[in-house]
Amino acid sequence: MKNIKIYSLLLALSVWLSSCSSDFLDTLPTETVASTEVFKDMESAKLAINGIARLMVSQNLSIQTHCGEGTIKFMFGEYVGENFSRPALASGWYTVMNATFHENNSSTYNNYPWFYYYMLIGNANLFLTRIDGVEGRETDRQFLKAQALTYRAFSYMQLVQFYCYRWVDSNNGTSVTNKMEGLVLRTDANYEEKDLPLVSSGEIYKQIYADLDEAISLYEKCGLSRSDIWEPNINVAYATYARAALTRQDYAKADEMAQKARKGYVLMSNNDYTSGFSESNNEWIWGSYGGDDQPLHYYGFHSYMAYDANTSIIRSYPVCISRTLYDKIPDTDIRKGMFLNPGSQTYSSVGVITGSFADSVRQAHSTMLSSHQVAAYMSFKFSIDGKRGVGYINHFRSSEMILIEAEAKYFAGDEAGAQTLLNELTRLSKRDEEYECTATGADLLAEIKLYRSIELWGEGFDWLDKKRYKDPITRVSFANGGSFGASAAVNRAVDYGNKWTYVTPLIESENNRALD
Repeated sequence: MKNIKIYSLLLALSVWLSSCSSDFLDTLPTETVASTEVFKDMESAKLAINGIARLMVSQNLSIQTHCGEGTIKFMFGEYVGENFSRPALASGWYTVMNATFHENNSSTYNNYPWFYYYMLIGNANLFLTRIDGVEGRETDRQFLKAQALTYRAFSYMQLVQFYCYRWVDSNNGTSVTNKMEGLVLRTDANYEEKDLPLVSSGEIYKQIYADLDEAISLYEKCGLSRSDIWEPNINVAYATYARAALTRQDYAKADEMAQKARKGYVLMSNNDYTSGFSESNNEWIWGSYGGDDQPLHYYGFHSYMAYDANTSIIRSYPVCISRTLYDKIPDTDIRKGMFLNPGSQTYSSVGVITGSFADSVRQAHSTMLSSHQVAAYMSFKFSIDGKRGVGYINHFRSSEMILIEAEAKYFAGDEAGAQTLLNELTRLSKRDEEYECTATGADLLAEIKLYRSIELWGEGFDWLDKKRYKDPITRVSFANGGSFGASAAVNRAVDYGNKWTYVTPLIESENNRALD
């Protein structure tokens, strides 16, 4: 781990940001700045913690598709799932979309989440080791320390979903097998130690809970508020807590924290919902900055997901919803209108539609170019907000918190409460004014799962939800009435690929003697 650890910290020190704008500006090269200068005063420390936010939307490892949190969402959350389809994509990508890399410890498709999140953790740990020695107001110190703890908890919460068994397979969080599942627990307390063993998911959740408890306490003590959507605040800590508790099947905690997380963040209007998910609005609890002054050019989330991005992958290979899910969305739901119904149109074996119908689709969506392919069931959920693939990226919003509450109440035996929440999300928000949840028992759980799939489609949840539910993946080809190309129309049983768990990457095991 030594080499990657040093690289992560050097990268962190290279993104301490200029204070002359509220937006992200020029970076400060590591080679010209000593860490003592970075932490010389509280204003410098504020810029340092914002550097972690910048890392979440930065390209890594000189690989085009590896661009921080956006990559985690589309490549590791959606590509490998059941409800997302890119049917015309070149066949070489099917090895990624078909989840063939879980047990390949040398592949970047195995090790990128490890690299990326331990980079964030390493930066948070570095910050926590230095912040107490910085002169300045105590309230500022408390707020910045809370933000660092929130980043660390969020990163571990994401890692545990990829590199540990799902909770129901973990023997209540005690299971850990050398190099096959588990995480290295790195904190500010053992910051300089390289050789550390893998620990179980239970130990990781303990750290997540402890970090968030401390962060919440500090947010409350300092009484300070954030300036921008990309900064963590107490609601982000609550939201991280809620998602972590849900994956741990700690339903009482998930319910409690989800309610607190969405306080003050009302559901967006239908107009906001259909405006492209590239600008923050009153429902967004946390997101990443995405403006023309700090673009990822062809590498960002919207470059791969926005229907009107002027990138080769979008122009040639439209993003689509699976027909299986599309057909389950009621016609009265505004979310169904965000995908293209081909009707009686003829399309190719990979869904491509040509001719006058395709022309009419491009005319109806004026930001599309004549070179954009049109495909059956293509998505219009994400659009760009600027050049190429620019746009803010959402990480938490109130809709997810309502769905967490509903699921938690269901498993706690409060079916009426779960029904009320589904009605709030769908009918009262006017996303489907004819919706009424009356399902009970297993049908109610199925409805909660369905509306998670509908509401959160494309936002990075599909594969992770299927994993924690222990639900198999079933994809149907166009030839059989679905919307996947033949090579991607695969099924994945719940025990496939080390129980859907990524093995410890070679970048760790080769540099960590505790894993020998």
